[in-house]
Amino acid sequence: MMRPFKVLGIQQIAIGGTDKTRLQKLWVEMLGLEVTGNFVSERENVDEDICAIGSGPFKVEVDLMQPLDVEKKPAVHTTPLNHVGLWIDDLPAAVEWLSARGVRFAPGGVRRGAAGFDICFLHPKANEEFPIAGEGVLIELVQAPTEVITAFARLQAQH
Repeated sequence: MMRPFKVLGIQQIAIGGTDKTRLQKLWVEMLGLEVTGNFVSERENVDEDICAIGSGPFKVEVDLMQPLDVEKKPAVHTTPLNHVGLWIDDLPAAVEWLSARGVRFAPGGVRRGAAGFDICFLHPKANEEFPIAGEGVLIELVQAPTEVITAFARLQAQH
């Protein structure tokens, strides 16, 4: 089965809680991750600090998220490991190919994400029309920029 795209690596992990200062205590103060940015969105009901592990094309983003309003959806704090983001070399091809094979996507379609890349989400729950999903896990597909695609290709060529 030829896939018209590749999953290159992990782009991010997103962790949710009711108070991101508690998340910072572990991830920033204890583990030494650097806060590289902040993203606030009413529509996504989130206030998140963007941190990083590693650097360059192999950097993994760690988002520490709290809801703007704990009563509203999406409830970014109710699943502590909120989602995993994967670098994809050709996001439009991936969406088309996966959809055609019964993979369920979350509402919202392909759009610009917090870090500036095109993103979309695989739904955590399957349904009759789309019987393949994340089985309880929300998965973000992220369009990899050229430098990330090139770096992973170089890495693969070495092995």
